[in-house]
Order: sequence, then C-alpha cells, then structure tokens
Amino acid sequence: MEQEAQVVETKDGTVSVASAFAGHQEAVQDRDHEFLAKAVEEAYKGVECRDGGPFGAVVVCKDEVVVSCHNMVLKHGDPTAHAEVTAIREACKKLNRIELSDCEIYASCEPCPMCFGAIHLSRAKRLVYGAKAEAAIAIGFDDFIADALRGTSFYQKASLEIKKAEGNQAILAEEVFEKTKEKFHLY
Repeated sequence: MEQEAQVVETKDGTVSVASAFAGHQEAVQDRDHEFLAKAVEEAYKGVECRDGGPFGAVVVCKDEVVVSCHNMVLKHGDPTAHAEVTAIREACKKLNRIELSDCEIYASCEPCPMCFGAIHLSRAKRLVYGAKAEAAIAIGFDDFIADALRGTSFYQKASLEIKKAEGNQAILAEEVFEKTKEKFHLY
C-alpha cells in the first residue's frame, strides 16, 4: 500500500513534508537518535584521546555508518580538522568519490561556518545536529560562530585583512577558470 505525503507550508514560508504513515516520523526520530548518539560518543572519545575538542560527526549512507569521527585539531595540529570536515574527508576516501549526495551527516554540535560550508560542498542530503553552538561558546570556543551562522556577527576575535588583487594578478587568477573549463569537470 503506497503512503501519501502531505506538504505543509508554515507561516514563515518554510515547507515540510509529513508522511501519512503514523509511525514514519517516529522511526526517523529513533534513527536520528541512534546516529546522533554515535556522534556524541565520538565527541567524548576525542577528548579522552586528547585529539581535540568535544565534537563528533557520523556520515550515514543507506542506514549504515560510513565513518564515525571526532575533532582532530590537536592531534594533527590542523585548525581545519573539525569533526565534520574529518568525517567528510574520511567518507569520501572510503566511498572513493567527492560527493555525499546520498548521505546524511550527524554532528554532536551545530556546525561552525567552515564545517557548514564543507557539508554544503559535499552535497550531503541531510544534516542533523545535537547541541546548539552556544553550548560550545559557553566553555570557551569562539563566540562569533553562532553569530556568523545566523548572519548577526557583531564580534569577531580575529582581525583579518581581506584584499582582492588588482591588475595583472587578478587577470591571471581569473584566466585559470576560462583556460581550464574544457579540461576539468566536477560531476
């Protein structure tokens, strides 16, 4: 028997799809809890191993865990080795591809802008996170993260100068796209 999906538009314009099958939402919620619990376990594991901060991430494909990773910033001396980035890198290696369009990512905490960007670029079909960024901020992680995610950034610790090159430098950098478009195809 085929189940119908009901599309509901909310007041703020977002759209959600609800299954007519009563147990569907419950099954999805149980599944989310299971995989999110694995991400939280990874967060604890990373701190216990002294690999990095208390963040974990799990990549799931067709209800199977592809990889389960934690923050590796301290272990690798790499400020980009956040749990989500590490999980995306490992999942892509394991699956031998550069996109995760049939995968879901479970993160123990709301992703920072870098991790959100990596998740977006991976083409993951779904993101489920546990803690809000404020939980990480409360123990000393950069407080601009939540503001940056919400587009309300008033405070930023780093003072980074950003300048676009001009003249020949800019032209040479832009030409690479035109000169390689026939040779390079992402998907």
